[in-house]
Amino acid sequence: MERNDAMIRILGIETSCDETAASVVALGEDAPHILSNVVLSQIEDHAAFGGVVPEIAARAHVEALDGIVEAALADAGTKLSDIDAIAATAGPGLVGGLIVGLMTAKAIAAAAGKPLIAVNHLEGHALTARLTDGLSFPYLLLLVSGGHTQILLVRGVGDYQRWATTIDDALGEAFDKTAKMLGLPYPGGPSVERTAAAGDATRFAFPRPMKGEARPDFSFSGLKTAVRQAATAIAPLSDRDVADICASFQTAVSDALGDRVARALARFREEYPAVDAPALVVAGGVAANKTIRATLETLCTDNGFAFVAPPHALCTDNAAMIAWAGIERMRAGLLDPDAMDFVPRSRWPLDSVSVPVVGSGRRGAKA
Repeated sequence: MERNDAMIRILGIETSCDETAASVVALGEDAPHILSNVVLSQIEDHAAFGGVVPEIAARAHVEALDGIVEAALADAGTKLSDIDAIAATAGPGLVGGLIVGLMTAKAIAAAAGKPLIAVNHLEGHALTARLTDGLSFPYLLLLVSGGHTQILLVRGVGDYQRWATTIDDALGEAFDKTAKMLGLPYPGGPSVERTAAAGDATRFAFPRPMKGEARPDFSFSGLKTAVRQAATAIAPLSDRDVADICASFQTAVSDALGDRVARALARFREEYPAVDAPALVVAGGVAANKTIRATLETLCTDNGFAFVAPPHALCTDNAAMIAWAGIERMRAGLLDPDAMDFVPRSRWPLDSVSVPVVGSGRRGAKA
């Protein structure tokens, strides 16, 4: 792609958890283009521990990030001098990894004389649908990942309202812990889904947390406890037992999500009756689960909403969404002149005015 004065090119860096990622995204007069999106997964480094070990993750970022940035620039056919700004995830996430990514971005920005954009990881997810589908504001976002389970109203760049959050475990965490209880390999989400495919989803009557309640939030710790109790009651478990538990758990999760999201869709209709083509965007690693996606797609169809799920590579942690968030902020005139002084934040809610709830992303609560 040839350079022109109307084009914005951003180098994005993402190191909030266990993926080391860098990307170059460009926006010209026609449409955005992902020129490169390099992601190095650390799954093998953490598999033996059944979850992400923060110190191992941070050390892996230190070792890999320089090479990942070089690869992203090379894949994009872009020199650092052609980049307009450096965008990096500054929170929420594992603080060790955040420090590595943000400090690297600061060094690059200072050496190249480029602006730095400190990006909220959740904003990256919130705006990805505008990169992939050109979605207009406002719309709803369901974010379901290892660290986050939230429903957010996306009204504009930097303008978000949290409508629901988990009061205990994030959904991805519940999948991982269920897999660990059943002796399935990490990461738990894909393992549970694969195992559930051969199971009987009606065998175990697991609870549907919060279903039917007026409060819009999520809860998964009770469901996780029910899984442990069922597994303990019939131990030792056969392969059939494990498959049936996984299938029953997955169905309970889908039903609970459907109930919670249905309330959000109804609220959106009430508050935005003039929006002719409302949309629900789903992001985060759990969004790849086929059973959950089918439930949400049916729900959207029945309620007249478009179901928007970015490609899997852009649903999970990646740097293209961070670069794109940087472009959105640059276009909106939201660059922070003091960004070089920004301190990484392990907790950083998109909606800063909501009452603190476990799972809201505030300090002292699970992000």
